[in-house]
Amino acid sequence: MLQFIIGIFLSAFLLFQAQPMIGKFILPWFGGAPAVWSTAMLFFQLFLTGGYAYAYWLVKRKNQGWIHAGVLAATLALLFVLGLLWSSPITPSAEWKPAVGDSPPVPQLLLLLTVAIGLPYFVLAANSPLMQAWFSALFPKQSYARLYSLSNVGSLLGLLAYPLLIEPSLPLQIQGWAWSGGFVVFALLVGWIGLRAQKKGYLSAPTADESDAKKPSFSLMALWTILGATASAFLLATTNQITQEVAVIPFLWIIPLALYLLSFILAFSDGPWVHPRLYALLFAAASLGVLYALARAGQMDIYFQIAIYSVHLFLACMIAHGELYLLRPSAKYLTNFYVMVSVGGALGGIFVTLVAPYIFTGYWEFYLSWLLTFAILILSLLPRWNKPQFRSTALWATALVATFLIMLAFNPFADALTAERNFYGLIRVKDWRSSSGRGDGYEMIHGATIHGAQYLNPRWRDEPTIYYTRDSGLGLVLENYPKADKGMRMGVLGLGVGAMTTYAKEGDVVRYYEINPVVAKYAEGAGGYFSFLADSPADVSVTLGDARLALERELAEGRPQNFDILVLDTFSSDAVPAHLITKEAFALYLNHMTPDGILIAHISNRHIDLRPVLYGLAQEFGLTGLVVDASANDAIDSYPSRFVILSRNPQSLQIPALQVRAVPLDDSSGTVRLWTDDYSNLFQILR
Repeated sequence: MLQFIIGIFLSAFLLFQAQPMIGKFILPWFGGAPAVWSTAMLFFQLFLTGGYAYAYWLVKRKNQGWIHAGVLAATLALLFVLGLLWSSPITPSAEWKPAVGDSPPVPQLLLLLTVAIGLPYFVLAANSPLMQAWFSALFPKQSYARLYSLSNVGSLLGLLAYPLLIEPSLPLQIQGWAWSGGFVVFALLVGWIGLRAQKKGYLSAPTADESDAKKPSFSLMALWTILGATASAFLLATTNQITQEVAVIPFLWIIPLALYLLSFILAFSDGPWVHPRLYALLFAAASLGVLYALARAGQMDIYFQIAIYSVHLFLACMIAHGELYLLRPSAKYLTNFYVMVSVGGALGGIFVTLVAPYIFTGYWEFYLSWLLTFAILILSLLPRWNKPQFRSTALWATALVATFLIMLAFNPFADALTAERNFYGLIRVKDWRSSSGRGDGYEMIHGATIHGAQYLNPRWRDEPTIYYTRDSGLGLVLENYPKADKGMRMGVLGLGVGAMTTYAKEGDVVRYYEINPVVAKYAEGAGGYFSFLADSPADVSVTLGDARLALERELAEGRPQNFDILVLDTFSSDAVPAHLITKEAFALYLNHMTPDGILIAHISNRHIDLRPVLYGLAQEFGLTGLVVDASANDAIDSYPSRFVILSRNPQSLQIPALQVRAVPLDDSSGTVRLWTDDYSNLFQILR
């Protein structure tokens, strides 16, 4: 009994340690977009389904113990080989970085995950149903449901341990080796359990008291699938809703996943947790809270919004998973049950990650999942209709009809002039209301982040707005830079609407690096909304793809850019791609800059203070640093902003207008451990 408990707990712990760890490792290679996590979740769901299907196939084999021992041995051999080739057995080398450009990121991401952790994850995914099947063969009188609950406890602890204990303490390379060591222990234990049971003849013996159990009908299996799909889609849709429309706070996606797992634990604990009528009342109340949060999104505290969405998700998952618990089969067909539930999870992930971005112009999958949960509640509260055939047909029909109606009926947002959605999020162009009297214009918004605005009035058409006004830290440097209109070379990470181009003159060169092709499309003039790039007399170019990968490629090809000014405009509004603010990233930037060059970091955000990180980097590279804060000013349509100005040459910062407004970058805001590609911890700098 004890060996089963340890084996299930360890596999579940490793399974959900792998998710945030590999997610953090690959996140920089795809620009830090929240959709990286959604795509990774799809990968995990697909391989979970594969693992469950393998377990379903394996338990019908006479030599299942020997077969599984062979699979475990092959996985250990693969980890050994990859450990010789990479920095750790599950962290791919730099040769696997995606190509720079506008090629679709999803196939590249799925291939990378498959190579890095596909086989170990597949084996771990198969373990819970396999152990429960073996347990039922050895102990036919005992229920397997508690083992399923234990598996989810291990998953939850593995997930939470990463941001709280593992990430702050260990570099990624050591994390990879520690995880691989845990996998070795798991493989030896499970291999021993399987071979021991095989030799004693337990695994080929029939379970006599279950031999007459009724085989699940097609309708029941279809119902398992739609219930699993609804919970999975609700999880990913809520994660998208929070991280795209509320706040891009690092690893915020761990909270929804943890609640999803907690609902599994409670629903399958054989305890008094499944009460459809109670959850109907609570879910209705939570739904009213979400409607209130949607109506007052701009005025409500974001942590309160996150709490409302989280409670809403938890109750929805309890409803779906509670129904699954009530509909669970006998032990003889538990692998069928797990396969169909995981197929549903994968279908939910496929819909949210691969289908919804192409058929919906807003995050309408959130509302679709919401509607399906209400349908589950209604059907579960009508006993006379409590038939699998009717319920599965009703739920599948609701999903299809609702999807079709949403495609036909909904515009992206009522106040948006245009909107496009892709892997990197939803980009909207809206009318912008000026408070200065200079006339209105257009603004570009990505989720909760304002990318820039431009006046329509020809007199003010080329005047910078919001964060980039002439009294901001950026404006003070660029407006007074000695080399302006004398062949100044400026690089900018993050395009937005291209507002910084207004500071460049004829003879200057401005090179933007932008990961989202939709942003570039509108900044370059699509729809006639923005014209900063088209109106500039400077030599302006846009390089698509992750900025760091593009800069690395240029340096490798012997093309240092020799920037006089390099602007990092990728850290505003809580969106912090950590790979652009590490020791290795700054070494790359400095190699692309002149000895007297100035590096400007835009760090205006509500919940993260990057000053301690930049102070550590300044100390590491011997940079002089200044901080310029600017308040909102309706007279010039400016928003509150914070810029950190850095240079290897202190004389480069002796700009009188800058010195009047700036304060030194020092340790008064705190200190943190130096960030590197192998170590960063965004939780340390949350406000």
